[in-house]
Amino acid sequence: MSERGPHGVFGGTFDPVHVGHLRLAEEAREALLLERVRWIPAGQPWHRAAPQTSPAHRLGMVRAAIAANAAFEVDGREVASGRPSYTVDTLTALRGELGDAVSLVLILGADAFALLHTWHRWRDLFALAHIGLATRAGQAVDATTLDPALATELAARTGSDARVLRERPSGAIVRFDMTPLAVSATDIRARLARGERCRYLLPDEVFEYIRLNRLY
Repeated sequence: MSERGPHGVFGGTFDPVHVGHLRLAEEAREALLLERVRWIPAGQPWHRAAPQTSPAHRLGMVRAAIAANAAFEVDGREVASGRPSYTVDTLTALRGELGDAVSLVLILGADAFALLHTWHRWRDLFALAHIGLATRAGQAVDATTLDPALATELAARTGSDARVLRERPSGAIVRFDMTPLAVSATDIRARLARGERCRYLLPDEVFEYIRLNRLY
């Protein structure tokens, strides 16, 4: 077991990054006892439509959003690669840099987890990291709605609490409660297009970045 605390890995398009993302990352950090949370904006996400804003600007918005939290850091490798972003490749690279003993925790919401079986080499993810699965308070994941192979992995790998994340570097699925916030990047983009300020939906630093760069 590593003496270093688990490191969270939080990926997304962040188009734009908003308070829901920030709250999810912070609740994961607290509930899973993470030493740090590494934010990794996707450069060219392969599994969804192209983001409205360039990779460089989405990286810039994340930098602005997390600057005040010493436990957060940004990783621009997927943006810099100029290639489609595959989580398995990013985690493999992180393993090469951090070593085999450090516990890595991939932070996923329930919606993203439900599609995990469609990801590139998804079964290999468990050899590289744990999964911190965010669900609404008091609600369990309904395994009957999952792909059968994914449901099997969920049943076999679910850990009782965050202690398992310190006992080994990868392989477990640990659920944690998240505050339900009805905030979405799609809605925020529409509001910004109408000229709305979006205060308390976006960090002020992100809104200022958007204003200065005339995004959305």
